[in-house]
Amino acid sequence: MDMIKHSPYHHKFVAHGATFVDRLGFAAPMVFTSVEAEHRAAREAVGVFDVYYQIAVEVAGRGAEAFLQGVVVADVATLPVRRAVYTSLCNEAGGMIDDLTCFRLSPERYWLFPTPSRVAPVLAALAAAQRGFAVTVTNLGYRNAYLSIQGPNSRGLLGALTEADLATAALPYYSFTEATVAGVPETLLSRTGYSGELGYELFYPVEYAEHVWDRVFEAGAGLGIRPCGLGALRTLRLEKKYVLFGLDANDTTTPLEAGLGWTVKFAKPHFTGKEALERQRAAGPARRIVLIEFETLDFVPPIAAPILVGGIEIGKVTSADRGYTVGKALALGYVASAHAKEGQEVLVTGPEGTRAGTIHLRAVYDPDGLRVRT
Repeated sequence: MDMIKHSPYHHKFVAHGATFVDRLGFAAPMVFTSVEAEHRAAREAVGVFDVYYQIAVEVAGRGAEAFLQGVVVADVATLPVRRAVYTSLCNEAGGMIDDLTCFRLSPERYWLFPTPSRVAPVLAALAAAQRGFAVTVTNLGYRNAYLSIQGPNSRGLLGALTEADLATAALPYYSFTEATVAGVPETLLSRTGYSGELGYELFYPVEYAEHVWDRVFEAGAGLGIRPCGLGALRTLRLEKKYVLFGLDANDTTTPLEAGLGWTVKFAKPHFTGKEALERQRAAGPARRIVLIEFETLDFVPPIAAPILVGGIEIGKVTSADRGYTVGKALALGYVASAHAKEGQEVLVTGPEGTRAGTIHLRAVYDPDGLRVRT
């Protein structure tokens, strides 16, 4: 598809020298200066990401809680208002139709944020389950603009633009509020992100887009602010072992295989795919996702590169890139569960030859998630 769709910030991207790639028909910035510089901005100062193609699906009505309780693996009944939860929508076989974030705006109103490429399958699954529930499902499309402001200086930046209390005690990780930000009323300000750092995401009517961008970059001028592209988003999430749907997960992958078993609340009476997931939990998944760390930055294996132990293929790479903070190239991939062990040595084959790597079961950067909760 030609890149015929533009974010409301497109002219800003051009002015900053972005290199573009096609993202669902959008001209999406891959990099502005260098992936490493943008990665380090998000880790050490503040990086700003636009994901305008990330849309919200609203589920509302007196049956919204019961409806969502039956279709996602999280327990949304116990989710407080103004809190969010990371979850999955599964098919009857336990395969992930998508991983998504669920925001509870009121007792009878939720926003779901699907993977951009999975909006249609998510809407289809919700429609198939909707019969009998007093609920409406609305694709909110591109009516809102979106900025993700990530990094240790993000709180200081936003503190100059809003009177909202941004302290962790008032706005903990995976919570949100509505506030006036940069003069824009009723901005949804959430303590979320995909970088593994302290960060916030802003959602506001698209007509304010250019105004918010300008105010954010003015406030960040002395804080090391950089616009960041998809390249940095990829390197950041690999250091955190965050899966990306379409590469590291699909509708044949279960949450238990993808390292997301902690998101599945088996105590719920029912949700789509529960029986299949209970069987897999009892038997143990035959494969599991792992993070593979290489000794240097120079070897980045391609997708589907074989993962070997003792000359036998035990799995394949699903995504890979450089981890600039840890100084190592990294890859995610599924391996036979017998080999999914911390410290397991493997060989991975790529165009540059075969290199040794070490399996990790947790993130190699901030594995306890302390930075996002600071």
